[in-house]
Amino acid sequence: MFQLELPEEWVIYNMFNEDLLTQCIEPKFKGQHEEPPPPPMIINKKEEYKVEEVRKHRKRGRETQYLMHWKGYRDKHNQWIIETGLSYAKEAIEDYWTRYLSQNL
Repeated sequence: MFQLELPEEWVIYNMFNEDLLTQCIEPKFKGQHEEPPPPPMIINKKEEYKVEEVRKHRKRGRETQYLMHWKGYRDKHNQWIIETGLSYAKEAIEDYWTRYLSQNL
């Protein structure tokens, strides 16, 4: 049995049978190595990520969604987020509209 040190927020048992664990295999080539993304910030007991930029927007029903690119993360982690859930990203949304309007004049 192995006992792991886990973050306090994780509500799982920290003891694992060794048969459930596999040995880490190091990447053979430099291009295969990927640095782990930065951890989210915990604000009001919720995970929040730093926004690097807004990539696109789209309408879904009456709501506007934005494709968010998170700072320190790769494109595969981009997410469509409803505008009402982005109160912490107002500056990034304003920057996006400035870029979008200047390109589409």
